[in-house]
Amino acid sequence: MDASGNFEAKLLTQKDFSSQRPALLGGSPVRPEGPPDWPGADADVRAALDEAFQCGDWGKYHGAALPALEAALREYHHVDHVLTCGSGTFAVELALRALKVGAGDEVLLAGYDYPGNFFAVHAVGAMPVLADLDPKHWQLSLASAERATGPQCKTIIASHLHGGLIPMRQLMDLARRRGLTVVEDAAQCPGAVVDGRKAGTWGDVGVLSFGGSKLLTAGRGGALLFRDEEVWQRARAYQIRGNVVCPLAELQAAVLLPQLGKLDGRNARRRESVALLRQGLRDIPGLRLLAADAGADLPAFYKVGMQFDATAFGLDRSLLVKALRAEGIALDEGFSALHVGRSPRRFRAGDPLSEAQRAHEGCVVLHHPILLEGEPGVVQVVRVIGKVWAWREELQNAQLLARRASE
Repeated sequence: MDASGNFEAKLLTQKDFSSQRPALLGGSPVRPEGPPDWPGADADVRAALDEAFQCGDWGKYHGAALPALEAALREYHHVDHVLTCGSGTFAVELALRALKVGAGDEVLLAGYDYPGNFFAVHAVGAMPVLADLDPKHWQLSLASAERATGPQCKTIIASHLHGGLIPMRQLMDLARRRGLTVVEDAAQCPGAVVDGRKAGTWGDVGVLSFGGSKLLTAGRGGALLFRDEEVWQRARAYQIRGNVVCPLAELQAAVLLPQLGKLDGRNARRRESVALLRQGLRDIPGLRLLAADAGADLPAFYKVGMQFDATAFGLDRSLLVKALRAEGIALDEGFSALHVGRSPRRFRAGDPLSEAQRAHEGCVVLHHPILLEGEPGVVQVVRVIGKVWAWREELQNAQLLARRASE
């Protein structure tokens, strides 16, 4: 993919955004067919399904695909033990139980995180402790995490979100210094490399997700990565109760195997697209990608997170999302911050959570499938955002008129 002259030339042909009326105002959408579907057609996945059908493994408790997948995950991540399960959310709970987290303990996590992690802490009877975010990339702030750590704190959940990566070497130093264990949530970034290791392999337990929108997808499912055999054995003991509780099925394992073989290549293509996206959006005010420019780390992009400043852009976030959705681009608001709308009795805040509040109000995320289209898809995203920005006043006025008419 040419990230220089050819891409710039294509963008120059799109620069007169003001002549392209937004779809919300009656113009033609850039992608009338809508966002690309996920998962896409894959002949290797179809072949894996056919093979599972032909040999009869599709309906068995114990077939060939599940042990093959666990072996492939061990080799790919260079870990000693892998345990699959039926959900990435359940995997976080299982990880906490394997680390002996329970009633009376505290678990530290970022104030802006996947809500399932908050609920997993409560599921084991522990109390969530919320730390603030680093203002540069809206990942867990190590300084805030250290300030939030108290005598009851036992574990940190470290989630790599929206294309960003937590500096895991520093986090593990902090954890060891304070006597804490770490659950590294790599659900959004399988295959990413942080500080020289695959994401999910720094923590005492790593977590992967195979949900229907994820980079490795089986509709549902998850996996845990272990280096310590004793922790792995505790997780297995909790999962097996006469039969396996919340298992990954043979068919799910079968379709994941060919995807794992393609993960590095697809991640590289997504990174190339994000580099072009950063280049294309550099003149649009109020939007900044969370992920840093490529360095030693190799991020993976399930979502491309952006810090959105409504004042600088000239449009409120909900209207931006609505306008891009009307154009056929899968942009959404980010998570709700974990402290918003919840009783203070359900968590302890280690810091004022000012950056978590900013992320709550200003994070937007682009879904990953369009990144595999490469340059053509990126040009469309840039064109749409530029169009919406050029027509921001008209869009805002149309929204005000619609509100007044409905009153």
